[in-house]
Amino acid sequence: MVGLSTNIGAARIDCRQGERYVYISYLTLTYTKPRAGEKMEIHLNITFPRVPCELLTLDVMDVSGEQQTGVVHGVSKVRLSPVSEGSVPIERTSLDLHAQDDSAKHMDPKSYCGSCYSAPAPPNAQKAGCCNTCEDVREAYASNSWAFGRGEGVEQCEREGYGERLDATRKEGCRIEGGVRVNKVVGNFHIAPGRSFSNMNMHVHDLHNYFDTPVEGGHTFSHQIHELHFGPKLPAEVVGKWSDHHHDNPLDATAQQTDDPAFNYMYFVKVVSTSFIPLGWDVKSSSALHTAYEDMVPLGLHGYAGHGTIETHQYSVTSHKRSLRGGNDAAEGHKERLHGSDGIPGVFFSYDISPMKIINREARPKTFAGFLTGICAVIGGTLTVAAAIDRGVYEGSTRLKKLHQR
Repeated sequence: MVGLSTNIGAARIDCRQGERYVYISYLTLTYTKPRAGEKMEIHLNITFPRVPCELLTLDVMDVSGEQQTGVVHGVSKVRLSPVSEGSVPIERTSLDLHAQDDSAKHMDPKSYCGSCYSAPAPPNAQKAGCCNTCEDVREAYASNSWAFGRGEGVEQCEREGYGERLDATRKEGCRIEGGVRVNKVVGNFHIAPGRSFSNMNMHVHDLHNYFDTPVEGGHTFSHQIHELHFGPKLPAEVVGKWSDHHHDNPLDATAQQTDDPAFNYMYFVKVVSTSFIPLGWDVKSSSALHTAYEDMVPLGLHGYAGHGTIETHQYSVTSHKRSLRGGNDAAEGHKERLHGSDGIPGVFFSYDISPMKIINREARPKTFAGFLTGICAVIGGTLTVAAAIDRGVYEGSTRLKKLHQR
């Protein structure tokens, strides 16, 4: 009986050893190892209910000196109906304020050369050295740091009906969605009105059409951030697998309201690299794989290409908002807090890259060698205890027999 119960106990302990070997635990490690030349992706989905798509510009810049102005690749602008009509997406058609149907077809394309109105012709003009379309003239003005307006007095824009088309969209809203790939260094991206250009080494925007508007109350930068994440958007099955370690993006579902056209929102973001590494992978091989293919994978898959490992980012954020008209916060009980009267209306995101990296990895609590050692130790201990019990029972029964014989 003792031998049977002992064997059952040993079997149970061996099962526990087996479970510890088969069971996969999730470990979180942190280490510091900055890498040079890395890239990362920024994915956003933000609604601006009181600014039409034509007036919004997305610019990206970083401390390395790289600038992406008027980003369009990888980013879509979705026209929204006016707020009074529910801000629902308008039937998706290409919004072209410079319709090709209205180009100068009546003129000989070989001989016609539109004026650039004292500005240098843009390098991407349809015809070298000429401004044959309204867009060419706008590009020429931007390259010369000139404000453009509605195109009054510009023959190309009046022919294309640029001003009328712009006014027809004034009450609309806009949703900007998509992603951009940037250097993994300190930088910022912002969504502001008007075309951007450099003036005396300063980044400025043409705000003429934003402030000079027939819309009652003007345009405002009230906005809702539906999504903002750094790195790939993970599939549901991946998020479920790492559910205990998934870090929500803190700016998702953030809404801000203002009635002041001259208002500025700033978000200061601290980005932390994060890896999710399954069994069979290590930190170096995961990082090397994604770095090697970062220029080959399409936008949206950088950091997650279905190989099993995931290289993404978490972030924390603080925010600040202010009116560009200056003044103080006396209404909030802080009259000592003063605001400057300069700046650009819009939504600005300044991001800083942490040198730390968080690694979430799958691991077995026991190695196979440890598993075998544990089994041997359990069996040896069980036999030793069984022998001691058997010896005690035998000695006790022997003494009882001798007492009865007396």
